[in-house]
Amino acid sequence: MPDGPPTWHFLSNHAHVLISIAVDPDLTVRELAQHIGITERAVIRIIGELDEGGFLERTREGRRNHYEVHLDRPLRHPVEAHCTVGDLVQMHLKEEMAGQEG
Repeated sequence: MPDGPPTWHFLSNHAHVLISIAVDPDLTVRELAQHIGITERAVIRIIGELDEGGFLERTREGRRNHYEVHLDRPLRHPVEAHCTVGDLVQMHLKEEMAGQEG
C-alpha cells in the first residue's frame, strides 16, 4: 500500500462542488473551498462552469448567493449519461446516512 494521501479521486472537483451545493445551497465560496480542499478561485470558476452548463442557478440574496441545483440534468460523460445529478447526490446522501448509523 502506498504511503500518504491519495493523489487522485474518482469524482472531480466539479462533482464535489455540485454535491456540496445540493446538500447545502447556502454555502459560501470560502466554505466550499475549505470543505473540498481547493482554492476559492477554483470554486468560483467551477460554479461559473456549472451555471453555464445548466447544472445550477445562482440567485443573489443580499451579499450572498443561494444556489439551486438542477437534479434532473443528466451527467455529461457518455459512460454515466444514463445517471442524473440527482442520482449522484442520492449516492452521497446514502453514504452520509450509513456513516451516521454506524
